[in-house]
Amino acid sequence: MLKYFINIFICFICFCGFAQVKKNRDSVVYKEKYGLRIGVDLNRPVLSIIDKDFTGIEIVGDYRLNEKLFLSGELGDEERTDTEGIGNTALFNYTTSGNYLKLGLDVNTYTNWFGEQNFITIGGRIAFSSFSQTLNDFNIFNSNRFFNDSFPNIATSPEEFSGRNAVWLEFVAGFKIETFKNIYMGITGRLGFLITQSEQERFPNLWIPGFNRVTENSNFGLNYNYTISYFIPFYKKAKKKREKK
Repeated sequence: MLKYFINIFICFICFCGFAQVKKNRDSVVYKEKYGLRIGVDLNRPVLSIIDKDFTGIEIVGDYRLNEKLFLSGELGDEERTDTEGIGNTALFNYTTSGNYLKLGLDVNTYTNWFGEQNFITIGGRIAFSSFSQTLNDFNIFNSNRFFNDSFPNIATSPEEFSGRNAVWLEFVAGFKIETFKNIYMGITGRLGFLITQSEQERFPNLWIPGFNRVTENSNFGLNYNYTISYFIPFYKKAKKKREKK
């Protein structure tokens, strides 16, 4: 009889211990970090080194609003010199210089493991750019060459067209991976839709800083960046661990 009661008592202790362990496991709380992440685009400094006709820098940042939502933005400055022509014949050479600001939201679509901090995001931006274009030189062609076989005239006096601006929307998709503690590497692809721009008929906008090349009869533009950023935690917010069913 004593042996019978001892066995019941042992089973009761084991059951209580298991229930306590399960309760502790279910009540595990992970505190997620909230704060500001700020960094730079690595693509533009590299292009500035390998391409003598381009210089640029872009600062990126985001602030975590909740578990899924981020307030994001980019601030940049670009200068690019390019040549337009027909075939092997150069028509004109120009330089575009200016800055831009992009603001919007990103939504994290990736479910992290417990304690993981990686993000796959989609989002949007509204972007503003202020810039100028300088016509460095251009060729003046005479269409009537029956009696004139000389080379086209060349104008080399630069002319600046300043005070230009543009507004566009961007669809953004990308990811950020925490490679070291609070250090993130990321990449985003961007599809822009030009809403409005100021220009003159005498010399149209061919390149907009932050938007990229402007093509005739199209308001769409493509862009991308590769970023490295550092996360500055401001506070932590508890998040209950999600158990698998």
